[in-house]
Amino acid sequence: MVQSRISPDRVVPRPVSQKLGRPLKRAFFARSVHEVAPDLIGATLLVNGVGGIIVEVEAYHHTDPAAHSFRGPTPRNKVMFGPPGFSYVYRSYGVHWCVNFVCEEEGSASAVLIRALQPTHGIAAMRRRRRLHDERSLCSGPGKLTEALGISDQGKPDVIAGLRIGLTKAVELPWRYGLKGSKFLSKPF
Repeated sequence: MVQSRISPDRVVPRPVSQKLGRPLKRAFFARSVHEVAPDLIGATLLVNGVGGIIVEVEAYHHTDPAAHSFRGPTPRNKVMFGPPGFSYVYRSYGVHWCVNFVCEEEGSASAVLIRALQPTHGIAAMRRRRRLHDERSLCSGPGKLTEALGISDQGKPDVIAGLRIGLTKAVELPWRYGLKGSKFLSKPF
């Protein structure tokens, strides 16, 4: 926080504005995972205006037995085999979401896991999502940072179909669609 004087006897803190660099292009990620990983340190990761400075990452090369891509493509890891610059989000041990950035040429299936951030943007939102106040604990681990940033692999929403509303013709056609369980539907299904 920077101090700004409002009156001679009252000092009020004001936030320091965070200047962001240029967004990273896909070409940044089209390099060896071992070049991209250290170059991500110090970059700012934002998700809908919430995030911070990347302070810790791990590289996973397709020849690494710990890499999800080591045994080949699966429905879960297929994004890793695609073009560089995409995010690979997965659930670790069925508990925490993790976010990675796909690196190298298409088919290489290498990625960088984002392990920790220094929170700089949207800290109030992070605190709400994590239900804690300690700034250091908000993003000090891959599962913690995805929860703080609201990252998950929601996939397709659960859509239900039913009969349209208020018609006298073609009433039997199930051409009305809605989000299952939403309390904001105009009428329950």
